[in-house]
Amino acid sequence: ECVIDGDTIRLRGATIRLADINAPETKSAKCRTERELGRQATERLRALLNAGPFTLARAGARDIDKYGRKLRILRRDGRSLGDVPVTEGLARRWTGRRRGWCG
Repeated sequence: ECVIDGDTIRLRGATIRLADINAPETKSAKCRTERELGRQATERLRALLNAGPFTLARAGARDIDKYGRKLRILRRDGRSLGDVPVTEGLARRWTGRRRGWCG
């Protein structure tokens, strides 16, 4: 129903965080580069979701993050949609900790 940013969506009233990637921030970006990459990641995720049906899969033991978002992996044809922005340099694999996008 809407893409919030490059790794967060709202679907059927639930806020869902893509559990396998971390995309640059848009609203709280720390530099112009991060903001622009975040904008591109958001647009790319929107295009991926609009390209066809996808499924949601739980991502391990944690169901909800500290912000109350459901942690899910979005899949199409058995592949994570998060793989695409990672391959394109618009996101990183989630390793459990954030890394900066500014230099």
